[in-house]
Amino acid sequence: MTEWSAQTQTARAWFEGLRDAICTAFESIEREAGSDASFAYTPWTRESVEAEQGETGGGVRGLMKGKVFEKVGVNVSTVHGRFSPGFASSINGASIENPGFTATGISLVAHMANPHVPAVHMNTRFLTTTKAWFGGGADLNPPIPYEEDTAEFHAAFKATCDAHEPGDYDRYKAWADDYFFIPHRGVHRGVGGIFYDHLDCADVAAWETNFAFTKAVGQTFLDIYPKLVRRRMGMDFSLADKQTQLEWRGRYAEFNLVYDRGTLFGLKTGGNVDAILMSLPPEAVWS
Repeated sequence: MTEWSAQTQTARAWFEGLRDAICTAFESIEREAGSDASFAYTPWTRESVEAEQGETGGGVRGLMKGKVFEKVGVNVSTVHGRFSPGFASSINGASIENPGFTATGISLVAHMANPHVPAVHMNTRFLTTTKAWFGGGADLNPPIPYEEDTAEFHAAFKATCDAHEPGDYDRYKAWADDYFFIPHRGVHRGVGGIFYDHLDCADVAAWETNFAFTKAVGQTFLDIYPKLVRRRMGMDFSLADKQTQLEWRGRYAEFNLVYDRGTLFGLKTGGNVDAILMSLPPEAVWS
């Protein structure tokens, strides 16, 4: 793992910079709506679950509750340690014999006040075990879908995939459709996006290629999502629209608590519980 320490720190710096740019963009939208809401940042230190000694990393949870963004969380973390024996075998390149890992990444979930504004999820990450790889993606989750918004979101990420060597839009779109599906409901969590994992870095050249793509995914999110928010945030909505949103949020919560691998990874590796569960909506209903 130590051979990738420089790359881990480079990726960490990028994720932290992306967080700052996203939070600034979201606060600007709040100002446009006449709100003075801003992000509050809470540092946290990883709890060691391997009974090992020494510093094991941590992160910073950013949270804002405003007029447009009812609840938005942006978490950046960089952690390292050893997977538990029961979990190690489920992770690429890890095993009971080789349970060590490092992980750095950014994770974002936004739940919006206006049900016409789509909620969204985005994350990108770099992990090392006996292997090293990138993963991530973004998906749109509108309670009230608009074909125009869905088309522009997908077009933005298709253009990004088409411009980068590891980009494979058709594959990553299908991966998102398969992953963000709620089997017990028989429905997708939203209107999709892209999802990719295990972009293996066999050498530094591969790392640079995969990192360039991952950075482009983050920048694409920053370019497209605020545009969709501004398009819908001033629309009138009814009590029926709000009820639709709250019921949809219940489905979102079900997915994140039952199926989401990121939630499981965070809980299994001693992450900050509040940061891990920031993805849950501030209010939801089950009819």
